[in-house]
Amino acid sequence: MTDAKTLYERDFVAWTKGQAAALRAAAHTGSNLPLDWENLAEEVETLGTSERRELHSQIQRLIRHLLKLQFSPAIEPRRGWAETVGDARSAIEVVLEFSPSLRNELESAVRAELPRGMREAIRDLQKYGEIDAAGISRLRAAQYTAEQVLLDWFPPAPGDEPT
Repeated sequence: MTDAKTLYERDFVAWTKGQAAALRAAAHTGSNLPLDWENLAEEVETLGTSERRELHSQIQRLIRHLLKLQFSPAIEPRRGWAETVGDARSAIEVVLEFSPSLRNELESAVRAELPRGMREAIRDLQKYGEIDAAGISRLRAAQYTAEQVLLDWFPPAPGDEPT
């Protein structure tokens, strides 16, 4: 049990997967304990899913604001967008500290959240008339790597792109 306790402290998501598997195995070997093994295993797995959902949510928020920084001609809200990027990066750091096994999912999470972040950024920019059809096409062609999303990288502002 000390290995499980250590794993719980080191990597919460990996612990939830292991505990769910152990509960299911215990259910199959038989026990006289009046426990709802399958639902217990399901609930433990859900705990890990919430960490994964938080990671995806923060990545989507981060991408949304990186895109607005890159494609909006507006000057005033830029500082707030940059602060939101920093806040999301910090939140992701916390998730990864508690569940380091989620690092293996970063590239796929960025790929999964890019279309959603794009959709939200387009909606935000259209709301204030900050993007036209050509800008939307350029925005939809944007690609970010996990490194760009998670490290200190910021996109060039409109007009600052290399020609």
